[in-house]
Amino acid sequence: MKAYQTLAPLVIASLFACGGPSVPTARAPQIKAQQRKDGTIIDDKALCKGLKDKNGQLLKDTDIEVSETAGPGAVQPNVRRVFRVFGKGPLARKILICREVDTNLDGFKDVVRTYDTEGQSKEERADTNYDGRIDTWNLFAKGRLAEVRLDRNHDTRPDEWKIYVSGKLSRIKRDSDFNGEPDIWEMYRKGRLERMGIDKTADRRVDQWLYDTEWRRELKDARERKLKDNERKRKAKEEKLRKAAEKIAAESSAE
Repeated sequence: MKAYQTLAPLVIASLFACGGPSVPTARAPQIKAQQRKDGTIIDDKALCKGLKDKNGQLLKDTDIEVSETAGPGAVQPNVRRVFRVFGKGPLARKILICREVDTNLDGFKDVVRTYDTEGQSKEERADTNYDGRIDTWNLFAKGRLAEVRLDRNHDTRPDEWKIYVSGKLSRIKRDSDFNGEPDIWEMYRKGRLERMGIDKTADRRVDQWLYDTEWRRELKDARERKLKDNERKRKAKEEKLRKAAEKIAAESSAE
């Protein structure tokens, strides 16, 4: 068993020892949207609302255009796209600024993603357990995933934060006792858990670091192999230059 695989069990044991709460399981949908006689939804709890321009000003109805479509398995439209309209007449152009979807077809929108004027993703929010409240926030920087915030106990507040650098997982913060403050910090390198810090005294400081000793040893060995390889290449290059110099010197002496 690799060393990094033992980190999670150690943390779980520490949390139970500290009386940490268990994470509630996702709840099934309890309500469905009310419908008119023709089957259309009265209120689908639209998430594409309060949209603003780059200056922070609320967009007017005349600034946007809305498209409604039905996705696979849907009888009524369950996908809404909101476009920002620039210009008028034949010169007008549209840019997608928001898209929301009712993924479980209960009549309520549960996933929404907003876009900037370049068409790149800005933020995505989702209600993953369909209880009517957002529990997942995906934040983007220049179109790439930068942070994921999760509400694991469904109290509308994030208690897990995943940070990405250049699209790769860099670190995770967890609030295991759901008091609003992180008490577990995980550091990743090349997609692999390298070390984990635990706050056992609720002072927002790491009291114990758990290291992946095998991973650190592998990194050390890799660095040493790289140094040896570079040294070998350096010596080979010096030998090649030396032989070339000797050849030139021999040719000069022969003349």
